Amino acid sequence: MSESGSVDVIKNVRCVEDLEVYKKAHKLTLDLYKTTDTFPDSERFGLISQIRRAAISINANLMEGNYRLNRKEFRQFVGIARGSAGELKYHLLVCRDLGLIGNEVYLKLNNELISITKMLFALAKSLREEN
Repeated sequence: MSESGSVDVIKNVRCVEDLEVYKKAHKLTLDLYKTTDTFPDSERFGLISQIRRAAISINANLMEGNYRLNRKEFRQFVGIARGSAGELKYHLLVCRDLGLIGNEVYLKLNNELISITKMLFALAKSLREEN
């Protein structure tokens, strides 16, 4: 799957872990765990928890959808993963505006998230078209 939104033939993918979007979202989750380690303890049950939950939710939903019985259900879970990405996008903006992350870190993480979101959209589209 490319960042521009084109989709490799999903029929040839045996497991969701083979998808580039899954690999990129996993890396982003790990990066966000490292980034939030530097946040103040007062955010432990606030932004830290919300960011980590939303990041994990992207791939958790891809995995769950992949284990469902049909493409329609898988597509629904891809949509939920996109929702988690949208939630994460706002959390990153709040972190930047509160000074918890610098603008350079924000831009790096946000650009990666935008790429993942585009890939999720393309995946959802491919699941609809091949139905």
